[in-house]
Amino acid sequence: MNTEQERLFEEFPPVTAEQWKEKIVEDLKGADYDKKMIWKTQEGFNVNPFYRKEDIEGYSESLPGEYPYTRGNSTRNNWQIRVDIATDDVCAANNKAKKMLSEGVTSLGFSIKGRMVSAEFIQNLLQDIDAEKVELNYRVCIKRTNDFAILLAEYYKSKGYNLAKVCGSIEYDPIDKLLVKAKVIDNYIDNIKSLIVATAEMPQMRCVTVNAIDLCNSGAYITQELGYALAWGNEYLDAMTSAGIPAELAAKKMKFNFGISSNFFMEIAKFRAARTLWAKIVEQYSPACKEACKMIVHAETSMFNMTLFDPYVNMLRTQTEAMSAGIAGVESITVRPYDSVYETPTDFAERIAKNQQLILKHESNLDKVTDPAGGSYYIESLTRSIANEAWKIFLATEEQGGFHTAAQNGTVQKSIDESGESRRAALAKRREILLGTNQYPNFTETSEGHEPLQKFCCCGKPEEHRDGTLNMERLGSRFEALRLATERSGKRPKAFMLTIGNLAMRQARAQFSCNFFAAAGYEVIDNLGFKSIEEGAEAAIKANADIVVLCSSDDEYAEYAVPAFELLKEKAIFVIAGAPACSEQLQQAGIENFIHIRVNVLETLEALNAKLGIAETI
Repeated sequence: MNTEQERLFEEFPPVTAEQWKEKIVEDLKGADYDKKMIWKTQEGFNVNPFYRKEDIEGYSESLPGEYPYTRGNSTRNNWQIRVDIATDDVCAANNKAKKMLSEGVTSLGFSIKGRMVSAEFIQNLLQDIDAEKVELNYRVCIKRTNDFAILLAEYYKSKGYNLAKVCGSIEYDPIDKLLVKAKVIDNYIDNIKSLIVATAEMPQMRCVTVNAIDLCNSGAYITQELGYALAWGNEYLDAMTSAGIPAELAAKKMKFNFGISSNFFMEIAKFRAARTLWAKIVEQYSPACKEACKMIVHAETSMFNMTLFDPYVNMLRTQTEAMSAGIAGVESITVRPYDSVYETPTDFAERIAKNQQLILKHESNLDKVTDPAGGSYYIESLTRSIANEAWKIFLATEEQGGFHTAAQNGTVQKSIDESGESRRAALAKRREILLGTNQYPNFTETSEGHEPLQKFCCCGKPEEHRDGTLNMERLGSRFEALRLATERSGKRPKAFMLTIGNLAMRQARAQFSCNFFAAAGYEVIDNLGFKSIEEGAEAAIKANADIVVLCSSDDEYAEYAVPAFELLKEKAIFVIAGAPACSEQLQQAGIENFIHIRVNVLETLEALNAKLGIAETI
């Protein structure tokens, strides 16, 4: 720092954290500081309104590429842009892969059914694709994974590749089958040993995977996804080393697939905390070199928060998700196409998904800066908090006998499903917001014939949720079912806003009510205001309203509500927008329906659909 800068800063006396807090308390004008300013996360820890250098004292000051790799595995943040391709038609998959590679993709993922595994299939799939220049990843039917690995190694040798340069993964994850399909894979360590032998000459080909993304897609909180992923990885590491595989080799054959939620800053912190904790775990196995302590991460945008209605909002979600993973320094990222909820992604949707990452690299230049979040007191503090909470989950799982045991007795599935259900309940009450679904829906949108896409397993059979497995129902699926039921009924209900009285209150409550009913696909009719209850009731009847919502102030409801109800009770469902002090008296007069910020939106709309004779059809 030069002399002029030193003099400049000397003009400003240091401000303590206590002085900052005193100023905030003063500006709050008597409001409770803890309630107003401290945010309680779903993950179980508090987030403060501001952070300072002293908040991160004693935390790791390692540089990028240095153990414990908090700030990244290397000094470059150059993640791979990955696209995943189905291989039902091998020639089409090959053509698509080559097209994607010509347009900026640097990593490919192939999903391969067991019946397809053959030398001819591999040759056709990888024709004109240089395995030394592209990261290639394979998810194969678990029964044929070893066969595939042997055939793949033979193919690479036949092409004359330098096996030390080929990189990617064969995603073998037997415990995932237990979580997702309740299938127990006996003696999986024997399969792992065979895979390690088959890939022995390919040091950059990883063959043991932790698919923590399935936890994310089931609604897990960030600390749960991380804590269980660590226990999951440790289960495999312990099994391999117990079977005589050197710790260094075992660790270097592992890869983690994580999901990315829309919680931007916490996702950045999650990946930083993940590398830190995994390095500490691997270190306990005394590997021959520190390089083995690096966690290799592939990140994929979440399916849990994607929506069928207003699907273009999915692009906004996936863009922030990909950005957080890129900033966090993961090794590769897959962005889900915005339409993947309801159809096999179109060429347009896939091109947009691919371009989202190209923008982050070539326009935002996120790959030009290593660990841009490093030194941020907020993110460093989040990293520590997430690491602490995830470590508690890791230790608790180990005390139960390890991740495999916890999965076999259903503890993991129960914990994740409870979190997912808690989030769906929060969505129903608008404590969690899904833009375009439970808040600010597109009033005129229809499904255009779309419905949730059925998933199929590697054997070609439809996937169904079974007891004891992870429930991967998307966050907004119940709102979507409600809206689809309305649409398919062929009688779109009309919700009429009878606005009267105080201008500010009637407008605010009409806006709230329009969003409320549009979430079920109802036609909403807003109004500027009526001079009298009689005028408003007449207009509602003329509009053939199925629902009439009285929008006014709490004080005026005592005057307007009962007369309006008497005029409309035989002609429409009558609703009060708000929870006025006179609610009890209004209920005694026969008024049953009140909507406000504390009601369960989903249950209220489902009940209204039932009254209107609209049955759920999916």
